[in-house]
Amino acid sequence: MSLFSDTSPSHWEDLVRHVEPLEDIPLDTDLVRTLEAENEPRFRGRGHPVDLYTPTFKSYQTSEISSCGKNAWPAVSITGPDCKLRCDHCKAKLLEPMTPARTPEALWRVVNDIVEQGGEGMLLTGGSNHRNEVEYGPFYDTIRRIKDDFPGFRIALHTALVDDDAARCMEQAGIDAAMMDVIGAQETITQVYHLKRTVADFEATLEALVNTRMKVVPHIVMGLHYGRFLGEWEALNMIQRHRPDAVVLVVVMPFYAPDIKPFATPRAADVGHFFRDARQALPDLPLLLGCARPAGQVKGEMDAYAVMAGIDGLAHPADGVVELAARLGRQVRVIPSCCSMAVGEELMALDGGREALEIDLEAIVADERARRRQRGIPGMGPGGIPVIMEHVAPGA
Repeated sequence: MSLFSDTSPSHWEDLVRHVEPLEDIPLDTDLVRTLEAENEPRFRGRGHPVDLYTPTFKSYQTSEISSCGKNAWPAVSITGPDCKLRCDHCKAKLLEPMTPARTPEALWRVVNDIVEQGGEGMLLTGGSNHRNEVEYGPFYDTIRRIKDDFPGFRIALHTALVDDDAARCMEQAGIDAAMMDVIGAQETITQVYHLKRTVADFEATLEALVNTRMKVVPHIVMGLHYGRFLGEWEALNMIQRHRPDAVVLVVVMPFYAPDIKPFATPRAADVGHFFRDARQALPDLPLLLGCARPAGQVKGEMDAYAVMAGIDGLAHPADGVVELAARLGRQVRVIPSCCSMAVGEELMALDGGREALEIDLEAIVADERARRRQRGIPGMGPGGIPVIMEHVAPGA
């Protein structure tokens, strides 16, 4: 039986219906009302900022935010498109569009090109061996050289599984942010990743990374077990035990899954419930929604739940999310960088910070006002939208 007997729209449901790009998305009424009861007092008066990240290693633009121009964050693979694992959701295809740098010399040339083009950082990754290890060993000296010659250049590294020695090598090479997927179900490790490793191996990797000076930003992939939730809550428990700097949530995108092992698209409401659980489990840890999640209407629904649940940052927000966040009373900031580099309340402030972009919410409000006049829609007037014209200074 529902906890809510009233079938009329809640205040937050009504707010969503007044955001034109989101007006037709289906919503779980009980979930929205729960999130409103828990979070509306925190959001009131711009009390809980939300950061919107626009990394340029993926083409991105909506009617509210344009892509972030010269602040390039390309993805670079030290193995090119090659990976031994061929996990069921990826089949190594995710590596194919990345910039290849198969040798230390090639990596040096790639980074020089990025810097010459105005880039400020990169995601460094590669295909795994059969033990889910990316063999970075030959590249550490070059990474150290990059950090010494270009001290402002930021490197976010996908670590895969590591031991204490490998984590220390990454730290000594100068890696800024270490990222890994935390998997909490043995069935997923065995069946999806085809690995002879254990959940304990993933927890040991997280522990090894947080024992270094690197910023550690683990990922939880929702729906990783063929579109079903299975080990996500155990992954939350592991993160609670080892306290990284931030957590990125993503939703499985099995574009390349074989027909014999299909993935379902996770239900947006299930994703929304996990947002709530993660926020409650990690109340004081930056919680970010990464760029990997399904496109289309379901993305708008997921992003709406993320904003309602108090997620601290979203990469590539769906159209309408800026306005929704403003209507909910949240302060909105736009940062042209990879969300995994945002730690705590600082914006790209691993050393000295980065600037956020101004958001022209006045234009959004004016457009909304014109549409409402044309359509004669009653309800909350556009004047109720908090207009935030903020320029966040470096280090703010």
